[in-house]
Amino acid sequence: MGDTEVVSEQLDSVVDAVLPGRIGILVRIPVLPGLRAAALDVLNRYVDDLESEPGTEAFMVCVDPQDEDVVWLYEWFRDEAALQAHREAPLFHRLMGELPDLVGENPGLMRLDPLRLRMTSALTAHQF
Repeated sequence: MGDTEVVSEQLDSVVDAVLPGRIGILVRIPVLPGLRAAALDVLNRYVDDLESEPGTEAFMVCVDPQDEDVVWLYEWFRDEAALQAHREAPLFHRLMGELPDLVGENPGLMRLDPLRLRMTSALTAHQF
């Protein structure tokens, strides 16, 4: 098995995968008061175009239930090269051009590399 090969199994729509070599980043984005909806709009447009970044394997946009002026992102990349490609991609540069006017203090970054993913059939069988 190669360093970036996904080992997975699907049983009745359950996804269970070991994710060696993946790079993950948790991002805390403090938006200016009252601008979370605008920030989510920018982020959702970004997510809609992520197929242009094939090394970005997962991207989650989350709202903070205790702070209406905070958005969280969790993203993971196939490997270090994919992370670098993400940072250099036109799509990322577009995001960096649109988002800063909505952000208050500096965003926080924490590297959290995924090791294993399990998605239950309740989620994978659901038609969104």
